[in-house]
Amino acid sequence: MLRKIRISLAIIASLFITLLFLDFTGTIHSFLGWMAKVQFVPAVLAVNALIITALVLLTLVFGRIYCSVLCPLGVMQDVVSWFSKNRKSKRKKPFKYSKPITWLRWTFLAVFVLLIFAGFTRFATIIEPYSAFGRIAENLFSPLYRLVNNIFAHFAEQWDSYAFYSSAVWIKSTEVLVISVATLLIVGYLAWTKGRLYCNTICPVGTILGFVSRFSFFKISIDKSACNHCGTCALKCKSQCINSKEQKIDSSRCVACYDCLDACSKKALSYKFAPFAKSQSQKPKTVAPITVDKSKRSFLTISALVATATLLKAQESAVDGGLAQIEGKKIPKRQKALLPPNAKNQKSFDLHCTACQLCISVCPNKVLRPSTDIARFMQPEMQYERGFCRPECTRCSDVCPTKAIEKITVEQKSSLKIGTAVWVRENCVVTTDEVNCENCERHCPVGAISRVPIDPDKPRGLKIPVVDTESCIGCGGCENRCPGRPFAAIYVEGIEQQRYI
Repeated sequence: MLRKIRISLAIIASLFITLLFLDFTGTIHSFLGWMAKVQFVPAVLAVNALIITALVLLTLVFGRIYCSVLCPLGVMQDVVSWFSKNRKSKRKKPFKYSKPITWLRWTFLAVFVLLIFAGFTRFATIIEPYSAFGRIAENLFSPLYRLVNNIFAHFAEQWDSYAFYSSAVWIKSTEVLVISVATLLIVGYLAWTKGRLYCNTICPVGTILGFVSRFSFFKISIDKSACNHCGTCALKCKSQCINSKEQKIDSSRCVACYDCLDACSKKALSYKFAPFAKSQSQKPKTVAPITVDKSKRSFLTISALVATATLLKAQESAVDGGLAQIEGKKIPKRQKALLPPNAKNQKSFDLHCTACQLCISVCPNKVLRPSTDIARFMQPEMQYERGFCRPECTRCSDVCPTKAIEKITVEQKSSLKIGTAVWVRENCVVTTDEVNCENCERHCPVGAISRVPIDPDKPRGLKIPVVDTESCIGCGGCENRCPGRPFAAIYVEGIEQQRYI
């Protein structure tokens, strides 16, 4: 019964978190956004004492329930492990007890903590479960989801229905895509062959909660009088923490999946109140070596990744009236990065952003994408060649679970300065082609751009734009609408500290 309840809750929780990254309409975040905020590392970086206390108490009472129910990467590993042992072509060899690699667990945790304190949170969270899953969901699952949505949208349009609408599918960052694929392959392979080895060796959250779970009130215990050393429980344990020969369980590695409870025919295992029982992680005298079947490969996973990479190469073409193809616009080299609205400044952003990509996945204007600059690698940044940051949109601040992007209202957003527009004379069609253009002025939502005659003696002649730097909020409407190619004649430069004007 406990196992069925755990599986049901895990499916619901993982489905909800995955939908947060897939939903590009913003509908789901209004009532499920809290699922991202209850993840352990985002709660720590947001200094959310209530959630941190709740998760620690949950672990202290019931063990590592978080790892088996709330952690999306943990649930994904369980799914992979389940497929590996249930495939029909070749029966997977069962798990066996293995020694804990304690020094490696604490080494990964130490490096993780040092990177965060040094301000390199984006690199530390490469091994953090929530952020790692977020990058996988945004870069691999989301494109497939949008492709399926676009198919429905196409057929709905044929039937004069607008129940669906198309969403652009494009590679936001090749580097982050590669990291996402590598993460999926590594975690998937470990889960396929060795169950929860990632959680109990690499994951910093697993190490922290594993330490707490050593003192948990409820533990899985072995009744030595009923146990006949058959080892069936150890074969089912994906954490490889049950030493059936010595009738001991390492509770620091147990993720409370309860698979072993149903496996024991003698009912020698039970999940009971045992607050004073010590974690039984002593090394056995002899340990059978772990056998790895090297012939096993996750064919379906690799095929899906290859298919995704192929489909993502199909980029949308911009055409003028369906006749002449327009030259693509290139991203200008900015002296200072454009941070998401209400990210305050780069130092604060570095400390809190986990590069989970949730804000990128929900941006309706195709403005946010992962940075490829090593100084801000994988963090979201603003680029305006596909859209601009609309003053009425607050979607990224609504979903950020770590407060790296602080909550902002629509009224505040319309007066928040995130950058300043800069005009480049040699790129402007007014000076290069001697034609009148008023795109930047017409599309500025705050009226910060006006046009003045090139020749003061000819007030009716060609006019060039002038930017009121005090009124400009840096939304990028001018840069996005500028017809200049390959570089826009007006672009937005980042500022040191975002502020209200």
